[in-house]
Parts: sequence; C-alpha cells; structure tokens
Amino acid sequence: MTTVVITGMGAIAPNGNGLNNFVENTLKGQVGIKPITKFDATDTGITVAGEIDDFDPQAYVGSKAARRMDLYSQYAVQTAAEAIEMAGIDAENTRPEEMGVIYGSGIGGLTTIQEQVIKMHEKGPRRVSPMFVPMAISNMAAGNIAIRFNAQNICTSVTTACATGTNAIGEAFRQIKEGRAQVMIAGGAEASVNEIGIAGFAALKALSTSTDPARASLPFDRDRHGFVLGEGAGALVLESLEHARKRGARILGEVVGYGATCDAFHITAPDPSGAGAARAMQAAIDEAGVAPSEVAYINAHGTATKANDSGEAKAIRQVFGADNKVRVSSTKGMTGHLLGAAGAIEAVITVAALDRGELPENVGCFNQDPECPVQLVNHDNQSAPDARYAISNSFGFGGHNAVLAFRKWGD
Repeated sequence: MTTVVITGMGAIAPNGNGLNNFVENTLKGQVGIKPITKFDATDTGITVAGEIDDFDPQAYVGSKAARRMDLYSQYAVQTAAEAIEMAGIDAENTRPEEMGVIYGSGIGGLTTIQEQVIKMHEKGPRRVSPMFVPMAISNMAAGNIAIRFNAQNICTSVTTACATGTNAIGEAFRQIKEGRAQVMIAGGAEASVNEIGIAGFAALKALSTSTDPARASLPFDRDRHGFVLGEGAGALVLESLEHARKRGARILGEVVGYGATCDAFHITAPDPSGAGAARAMQAAIDEAGVAPSEVAYINAHGTATKANDSGEAKAIRQVFGADNKVRVSSTKGMTGHLLGAAGAIEAVITVAALDRGELPENVGCFNQDPECPVQLVNHDNQSAPDARYAISNSFGFGGHNAVLAFRKWGD
C-alpha cells in the first residue's frame, strides 16, 4: 500500500487566521472565544462564540468569487489555497487527473439559508436569489476548491456533523493509499455563528451560557456545562510519498491510520460506555501498526459537555489502559467547537504538534472531573520532542465516530 504524507496545511480559526497564526497561538494557549458581535444574541441567552473577526475575502478568494459563495465556502477556499501554496502543487508538477478533493461541512451555507428564507418571507419567493441553492448546499466548498485548483480526480463532500473534517481527511487518505489519486485536498469548513445556528443549539441546551470567554469552554472540567459554537476551516494536502519525493516537497507528517464507527445509540447523545469511540481509536491504531503504548498524544474531541467528555475518557481507558501515559488535550477550550470544521483544524494542530515536538495545552480545565481520568496536557508536560505517534478524535451527532492516526516525519 502507498505511503500517504502531508505536504501542505491551511487554517482559519477563532484564535488565529492563517496556519502560522493558528498554530503559534494554539501552542501558546491563546483563547479565541469572544463576545458575539455578528448579530444581537440577547434573546438566545448565549453571549460568546468562536467568531472569526479578521477574515478578508479578497486575500485568497477574491471579491467577485466571494459574492457567489456562502461564508463557509469562502473559509474553505482560503484554507485550501494556503495548503496548496505551502505544498507547492502546481500544473507543472501535478496532473489534474491525479488530484482530487474531499472536503466537507456539517451544515453548509447556513447564513445564506437564513438570509434567503427571511427575504422570501418578507418580500416573496420571486426575490429569492438565483444563487441561493449553489451557495447553500454543503458540497459546494469541495466544488469551489476543485474548480479553483483544477482538481479532476474524485471531488466529493462528507457530512457527518462534528466528525465531518476527520472523516473527509480519512477518506482522502484512503484514496491515495489505495492508488486512486496522487494528491488530495481534504478538510472541513463551517460558518454557523449566526442567529439560527446559535438559537438552534441553544434550544438543545447544548451551549455554554457563560458570559466569560475564559470560562465558557471547559473541556474535562467538573463544572463544564456545554460547548461554545465556533467557526472556521482547516485543510490538508495529502500526497503519495512517491509523488512528493519526485517533486522535492517538504513533508510535514504522515497519515498512518483511520478508524470510523457508529454508536447506533442516539441522534445527539454519545454512547455513555464509549464503546464506539474506542473501536474507532483501536481501528486507527491497528491500521497504523503500532501498540497503544506508542501513541504519545491524543487530540480529544473534548466538547466540554458532560456526556462527551466522560464517555471519551472511558473510551481512552478502554484502548490505552487504566495506567496509560498518553497525554490528552482538547483545543476547543481555545477555539470553541467548529462542528464540521473541528476535525480539520484539530488534525492541523496535531500534525504541527508532532512536527514541533510541542503539544497544545488543555486550556479551560480548572478542576479536572474525576469522571474524566485522563492525563491532560499542561504547561509542565507539553514539551514532547520524542513523540512519534498521535491520534485525533472526532465524534458527531448521529453517533459518528472518526479517528485519524499520524506519525512524525523523519524519524
């Protein structure tokens, strides 16, 4: 089977616009959660979110193209462009037929849907934009990326709620590993910090009602009380090792395993036993061909909800044992929960952490819950120069579990 490596990454997150900003700020523990400014959220009862407040569509997307894209697609195109530029992929070194796209969104063009439904209600159906459908549908991030970079291999979209980004990267990994493509652009994007997005999750009683951004998202904390909605996108360029070496690319890391399972338990609640999540982690590790003891770091899903964090901790103990030494952190204490983009930015920071030998802290845990007995990353143990393997977990509504396993390159 083909070795699959990572040669480019892109990110836009609440705590950093652009790959370097995101990685540097995350490794410094910078919180990007802030008061909601995109609309008056007073009536929702929610005060803070992981907003992107410094996005410039002209920087990568272009003002004309941006007018034909929902914000989630704009985020997607920026991260893909950044990843492609970093990888050095161009028409001279990569045939269009050898490059594909698997890029998803948990919800798609929610801002466009909200705006156009209001317009229809207030002004009638003839005032609905002719661009409504192509802007709203959740596959259009993948389509826009493929058009922008002339990617003529498979182009598809994954929608598995909060597991979307991880599933997209995993399925892209499969395409290269099995010889169907040489290069894949993969990831996820979300832009649902709007009135209907906040109101919908608030109605589920899923969101943090904290007014303090520093104490809103509390992964693995005994006082955690809900997740913080975030937005943004992440992209990886995956490539066969042979193709990357042929063109002299810098390799950032290797994808070595992918596990995907379903709880088949409940539409929103995870299986409290953690069995499905554990099977996904085990599958990723098995494909990587490593023992659990060789995994140095887990980027946890860690949503800061009661059910997720305790169930994930149980799953980790099932796979790694009660006396394991694996370090764990959720970066959602800094970014909030990016839904379909969460797994993508978390894959980015996991690869960067291995590459740098430095792990992101579990920001937002002030008093660790005894029901979550995992070894959290803090300032004292985040240095990890010898870490070779890491996994990244994502679990979504509908019972979707997805896990990626990565290996540090060059050892």
